[in-house]
Amino acid sequence: MKSNLDLLDECDTFPYPDNPAHTTLLSTLYTLLSPSGTPIGYITESVFTALAKVPTSIKGELEVSRSSRTITAFNFPTEKERSAVVAAVCAYWRKNQTFKVLAGWRDELYTVYDEGLEGGKVFDVERSASCLFGVVTYGVHMTCYTASPSSPHGIKIWVPRRAKTKSTYGGMLDNTVAGGIASGEVPFECLVRESEEEASLPEDLVRGKVEAKGTITYFHVREPRAGGESGLMQPECQCVFDLELPEDVLPKPNDSEVECFYLWTVDEVNEALGRGEFKPNCAMLMLDFFVRWGILNEGNEPHYEEIKRRLHRELEFPGPHRSARALT
Repeated sequence: MKSNLDLLDECDTFPYPDNPAHTTLLSTLYTLLSPSGTPIGYITESVFTALAKVPTSIKGELEVSRSSRTITAFNFPTEKERSAVVAAVCAYWRKNQTFKVLAGWRDELYTVYDEGLEGGKVFDVERSASCLFGVVTYGVHMTCYTASPSSPHGIKIWVPRRAKTKSTYGGMLDNTVAGGIASGEVPFECLVRESEEEASLPEDLVRGKVEAKGTITYFHVREPRAGGESGLMQPECQCVFDLELPEDVLPKPNDSEVECFYLWTVDEVNEALGRGEFKPNCAMLMLDFFVRWGILNEGNEPHYEEIKRRLHRELEFPGPHRSARALT
């Protein structure tokens, strides 16, 4: 059975600065700089090599410092110009099948931020390509529960199983509702949309009863279950929500991404966590839920303070994750 620390270690896998492995890993990466000179992501050697091979007529000029291992790319005056060049580079890679991860092309855009630029945006990037640039991405995750006085802690939790056909973490357990925040979309509206798409939840119920519970942050180094190339950098911020469902409201699959929903006691969820059945970042969301509800506490978890700290890791790149108000 996996411990709670084991679950954290499966998702928050980028070494911390006090770990010698941090220096070792950084020595193999390039830091991507925005036009303002601000670090916005980590690029692996293989991605740098592929970027260098893209014709200059597509990508523009690169400024590379091998001594400091930095790359300034897409150095154009406006966000619109930068986004167009990033899109052209990603389309070139996709056409030439440069990276397997682009087989999961979504036609969805994520925003990359830098408050030092006009408008606060560096560029938009195709969702499946975001990990190639190692930039911070954002999503929403909601845990739905139902009052159950006879159950441990007085609740039962709705847990979906991902469709086995999904290219990432197929067949694993998830949070009740989860999805990526598209460019130009605010977290709450993203949640409302995903709630209907993934769980058939009534819009008026979500809008009227959902509770925002802050964020969690972590830095994941992709592994085989994520699909595509392993070793790509993926720092993420998830906006967290809770929703109590009436007994007569049952989440139901409304697309091909969810196989079924279970209504489980806290003990059953804990057992599934221990068996490693949850998608890694969804396990972190469940731990956050347990911490907030007092289910996980100093009395039953010797690493309680470390768990709380690692659920809210400081990410070194700019973005709205640095301001709770910006993600409301």
